[in-house]
Amino acid sequence: MYHLKLRGYNCIVRYSNKLFCYITTYCTLLKGWLLGVRIGRKCTFEGFICIKRTPFGSISIGNGCRFLSRETSNNMGLNHRCMLSVSPAYKGETAMLVIGNDCGFSGVSIWCFKNILIGNNVRVGANTIIMDGDAHFDDSRTAPPASIIIEDGVFIGANCIVKKGVTIGANSVIGMNSVVTKSIPSNSIAIGNPCKVIRQINI
Repeated sequence: MYHLKLRGYNCIVRYSNKLFCYITTYCTLLKGWLLGVRIGRKCTFEGFICIKRTPFGSISIGNGCRFLSRETSNNMGLNHRCMLSVSPAYKGETAMLVIGNDCGFSGVSIWCFKNILIGNNVRVGANTIIMDGDAHFDDSRTAPPASIIIEDGVFIGANCIVKKGVTIGANSVIGMNSVVTKSIPSNSIAIGNPCKVIRQINI
């Protein structure tokens, strides 16, 4: 009897989550269209994503991407919904956020002031922050933004911070709670604050 109750409960939860995901995906596609954001085919949005784009900023999301934005979207728990913000650092400049195909994000914040390019099959763990600038550019202590490139097949663990001017090479793994301040070569496992390569991956 217990197993039947458990199966029934799991069935209800599963189908209610599917319905919620369908509704939030449809709403996000409509919001993206209104904001001039390119969203590819077969993208899903579990929970309401936050999108902010200025007239001189652009956002492009490839096909088959998945964004988790509810607190309970995964078993680790999310601090907040996914946030995509694009705003050029200086007046008269442009900013571009490009996300490739088949990528996954859980409660991830991406703030783009210049260029953030994310390849295909990239996975970004819960509550990670990706920023190509320091913000507050009217403060003389801040430096100009610098582009971020995350190549194909990269896996970034939970609670990481990816800073400006960084390239993470293809197929690399960034351990959870890392702060990436310098570029990481392809096929590497890196972890720490600051993030350092601990070994290579043999592919």
